[in-house]
Amino acid sequence: MIRRIPLALLACGSFNPITNMHMRLFELARDHLHQTGRYQVTEGIISPVNDSYGKKGLVPAKHRIAMVQLALETSDWIRVDPWESEQDGWTETAKVLRHHYEKLLQLRNESTGNYCSKERLREDSLSPHYKAVPELKLLCGADVLETFRTPNLWKEEHIKELVEKFGLVCVSRVGHDPLQFIYESDFLTKHQHNIHLVREWIQNEKSSTHIRRALRRGQSVKYLVPDSVINYIRQHNIYTEDSEQNNEGDQIQPLKLQSTQINALDD
Repeated sequence: MIRRIPLALLACGSFNPITNMHMRLFELARDHLHQTGRYQVTEGIISPVNDSYGKKGLVPAKHRIAMVQLALETSDWIRVDPWESEQDGWTETAKVLRHHYEKLLQLRNESTGNYCSKERLREDSLSPHYKAVPELKLLCGADVLETFRTPNLWKEEHIKELVEKFGLVCVSRVGHDPLQFIYESDFLTKHQHNIHLVREWIQNEKSSTHIRRALRRGQSVKYLVPDSVINYIRQHNIYTEDSEQNNEGDQIQPLKLQSTQINALDD
């Protein structure tokens, strides 16, 4: 009997607000990974970004987390984790993955009573009671993969870590060709075995930006967002003309951080 590798999926982002498509990504990714015959998806984790990220229209994390919790009431395997949003400031995606991978290893070690040194893991693998070391992969849309070439948005060492150490599960989006992007990158081509491309045949391109626009205009978003989330938005009057001006004119933190570092080197 082939032992499947336990695997967790992590999605980072604003979730401002969460949509049905966000949750659909997890279902598509799990089906794809199970069909490879190599993996057993154990859980999905949604990690909303910190308030200090600086994205236009970003509402407080307490609301975004509450909406995700409501949306996931019908899921028995996806959960929201507030760790990233509770940090003192914005946390780079690679560091968020490190945190969650350490938690996965900790849970494994607690269940087996083992330490996770490389030497010990090799010893454990010879045991008939061996419990496979879990993997953690970043779940994203194909458009996120293409942001790797956006100047100053990602650190090169973080791209390397994401692709080599963790791996990506990218779900197709209209207007984006991840295969072409991988082909044009020597690095991504070399490591394409660790990039899972998932085709979504039932396209739904409604983004959180579209949802917020519709809400501000008093238009219906039913069937695009869970009813429980729609009720929460109405109850707390979250998405308004004023809320959309949050962080107006600001750079998002990755670009601001890189600009500061470049200016410091120039000085």
